Amino acid sequence: MVSDFITAQTLIIAGSLLSVFVFSVIITWLVRRYAIRHAIIDVPNERSSHTVPTPRGGGLSISLSVLIAVVVLASAGYLPVKFAIGLGGGGLIVSITGWLDDHKHIPAFWRAFFYLLAAAWFLYWIDGAGMIEIGTVTYHPGMISNLLAILGITWLVNLYNFMDGSDGLAAVQAICTGLMAAMLFWISGGHGLAMISLVVVFASAGFLNWNWPPARIFMGDVGSCLTGFIFAGLAVYGDKSSEVSWVIWFILLSVFIMDATLTLLKRMLTGEQWYSAHRGHAYQRVIQLGVSHSLLAKAVLLINLCLLWPAACVAWLWHSLSIYMAILVIIIMFVLWSFVQIRYHRLKGTAS
Repeated sequence: MVSDFITAQTLIIAGSLLSVFVFSVIITWLVRRYAIRHAIIDVPNERSSHTVPTPRGGGLSISLSVLIAVVVLASAGYLPVKFAIGLGGGGLIVSITGWLDDHKHIPAFWRAFFYLLAAAWFLYWIDGAGMIEIGTVTYHPGMISNLLAILGITWLVNLYNFMDGSDGLAAVQAICTGLMAAMLFWISGGHGLAMISLVVVFASAGFLNWNWPPARIFMGDVGSCLTGFIFAGLAVYGDKSSEVSWVIWFILLSVFIMDATLTLLKRMLTGEQWYSAHRGHAYQRVIQLGVSHSLLAKAVLLINLCLLWPAACVAWLWHSLSIYMAILVIIIMFVLWSFVQIRYHRLKGTAS
């Protein structure tokens, strides 16, 4: 009887995830037709990494998949209701903001306002962030930990959007991060959280069917910002419930976190207009150096499989080593980022 139940449960989960994949493929196709008809197109300019006008907003398939899944899983008792309200409500705010921005540009101030609102909404419903450990320093639940959590969630929402500038890149990273997070959540007993992670994986895979180089549609803010928000929400809640710590999430997302953060700091230190559109991220420099979008996506996949997954597993198995794994990843990512930036500026100087 137990084996029959496990088999039936496995079949239900597999069928549900396959449905998510098919749903995402179909919705992305419909959004592509809608975007073409309503001229929701990314036209290449001097700051673009693509050369062909391409529809955007395809990430709506990911947003709808995740938001529907949150409702279904909460209704079935797999997710705490308050967590579902926080994640679903905040995700809805982020998705609507992103969808409107994909249609017509929304000023940065208002985007930031709504992303902060979404983060605050989420934290309110989960009764605030838990204890945050940064090395030997511990921030107990309170104003500081909640403020750090709100800023962290908002930054991840924005940086995931910043890193969505190469065909297939954001979707590949979402698949890699979601798969490992799902495995760790499942082993830890957080089956509902694991299912949310898997929904992100299969929805991203369905979208990737249309976004793999050469992309026929871009993710847009509606998908990239929502993905960043969901991962941030899972990181905060997973850390609070002692299932998957924020350090592990940092490791899994370090390709995006380090590139976006280091590039922002560099632009601020050099006096550039850091909030304006640019092509200064390492992944953009790689493309400018002549590497194809597909090769870049495969390289990020390889980094995840060979570096980030093993580091995350070590950090999960031996908690005392987690901070050292994070430091190791930071050093490697910094070296890679610096190499790309130096290589680009040297070749640029030679060409000029």
